Amino acid sequence: MRHYFALVQHDDDSAYGIQFPDIAGVYSASDDVDNIVPNAVDALRLYAEDMELPAPSGHAEIIARESIREELANGAFLISVPLIDNDTGVVRANVTFERGLLRAIDETARARGLTRAAFLASAARQAIEA
Repeated sequence: MRHYFALVQHDDDSAYGIQFPDIAGVYSASDDVDNIVPNAVDALRLYAEDMELPAPSGHAEIIARESIREELANGAFLISVPLIDNDTGVVRANVTFERGLLRAIDETARARGLTRAAFLASAARQAIEA
């Protein structure tokens, strides 16, 4: 899985602005700090549906850029954003769990109105995006 760095900027009177130094034209925003990563993941995934993405630059390459160093000095920060392919094909996977954990998964999924598979997929996506 590829990860791209995103630069997050924030002024006191505005939303968090998100841009990808490696990919001109990919932007997102978030009013809430907790939604920065999910919004960045969505922006990256949507862009990748229609456009070929360049290879991601490493951290050292990103911070070597003068414009990035200036933004960081002014309070911006970098986040690593995973590119989760938007491949909606379904595949079957055989996994093994401890019995007690599986019961807890099933109870929680049922309480949320989800199937086991939907619950596990959601939990995995949240963990990857964290």
